[in-house]
Amino acid sequence: MAEEEKGFVIKDRRSFDEKGELKEEKKKEDAAKERKQESREPQKEERQRAPLPEVNFNSLIFSLSSSALLHLGEIADPQTGQKKKDLALAKHTIDTIAMLEEKTRGNLDEEEKRFLASILTDLRLRFVKAAK
Repeated sequence: MAEEEKGFVIKDRRSFDEKGELKEEKKKEDAAKERKQESREPQKEERQRAPLPEVNFNSLIFSLSSSALLHLGEIADPQTGQKKKDLALAKHTIDTIAMLEEKTRGNLDEEEKRFLASILTDLRLRFVKAAK
């Protein structure tokens, strides 16, 4: 049985070859660093956006009502800028808000009850008009 020789590997880490030109490996590394830097830039933009609203019951209802308005075609889609009607999704969202009203009955303060009731009334009226 032959003995295995253990050795070591020498790797040239210099950026330039013997002609003084940038090595291909270094070009690839630089390109990878640039891509990594570009992917970080959108994260900086996200940090600069407006602060998110406080998490509470009214902000949840407001968010759901905005979704319903979007599906009713009352407001434009923020990504496309177009207004589209999808009455089935609008009804589903309104029904979700109504379910929340039923499930939270007796646990809301007066302001939350009034806000929820006014949102539901408004959305239901808008749905009836949109369905005509």
